[in-house]
Amino acid sequence: MTDTPIAAPLRHDAPPAPAAAVFATIRRGAIFLLLAILFAGFTLAEPAFANFANLMSVLQAVSVVAILGAGITVTLAVGGFDLSVGAVAASSVMAASYAMVVWHLDVWATVPLVLAFGALVGLANAFLIIRLRVPDLLATLATNFLLTGLQLIPTAGRSIATGLILPDGSSANGKFDPAFLGIGRAQIFGGVPLPVLLMLAVAVVLHVLTEHTRHGRLFYAIGGNETAARLAGAATRRLRLSAYVISATLASLGGVIVAARVGRGDVSSGASLLLDSVAAALIGFAVLDRRRPNVLGTIVGAIFVGVLLNGLTMLNAPYYTQDFVKGAVLVGALSVTYGLGRRRL
Repeated sequence: MTDTPIAAPLRHDAPPAPAAAVFATIRRGAIFLLLAILFAGFTLAEPAFANFANLMSVLQAVSVVAILGAGITVTLAVGGFDLSVGAVAASSVMAASYAMVVWHLDVWATVPLVLAFGALVGLANAFLIIRLRVPDLLATLATNFLLTGLQLIPTAGRSIATGLILPDGSSANGKFDPAFLGIGRAQIFGGVPLPVLLMLAVAVVLHVLTEHTRHGRLFYAIGGNETAARLAGAATRRLRLSAYVISATLASLGGVIVAARVGRGDVSSGASLLLDSVAAALIGFAVLDRRRPNVLGTIVGAIFVGVLLNGLTMLNAPYYTQDFVKGAVLVGALSVTYGLGRRRL
């Protein structure tokens, strides 16, 4: 009787085939590759695109979206989703303007008041989601509608500026504190807008929190399997609550920046912030092929969208085509990242 040869076991740790390695590299760098192509194309079509002043303008324009997107990223990490950030930011614009124009408060009272308002909204969202067990999408969507209507009540739907006629017939004659306006307009370090530095500060702090601390690891553990994380001893309710408070507080910070930049309480402010910040957070999944929410990826996603829209504007693309082009490029980027080179089972 002869011995039957036994097939060698499959090696799961074998190096990938050259083609698979190339596809994996393309997936990891797809967003950066597309960003470089966009940058080169817009620069060739309009050399002024690459000017330092324009690049700083792009970063300033995306700073609020990036900050809101970073907050959404934290809620995604714990397995949730905050759809109220746009309304929180818009309400914060109105609240900051009302505090200075109607109540005559200065920057040192207004900013803490608005940030506290955001934290309170985050607590309310957490109460609905964690205590009352309302699904996160429904709870934060309800908060979105509530704040969208609430912000218009004190001024009867009018924007807030000096000389505003209040519903009781009186006139509000307060002014925006110049120090407050500096939050959205000041430039330091040779022309770097202050909102850009605030965006970078938020990105660094949240990156360290989520990627290099025990709390950050627990965020992802809760998002992966909340029951297992709770059985392992994690304070899941407290951590989920902190995620929603962080998200809403950052949304209020974004509202402060918008109010300081425009110098008025515009009722239409924040109209596109929700969709753009959600897009940035979801693009972050594809950055470096992380396939999970991550703050630095969200910042890159916000910059990607900002570069695209700024370039289209400089090329005088009709406004009604910009969303279509943005959507087409995003679909292409995500398709390459998630689909290219995936092995068939």
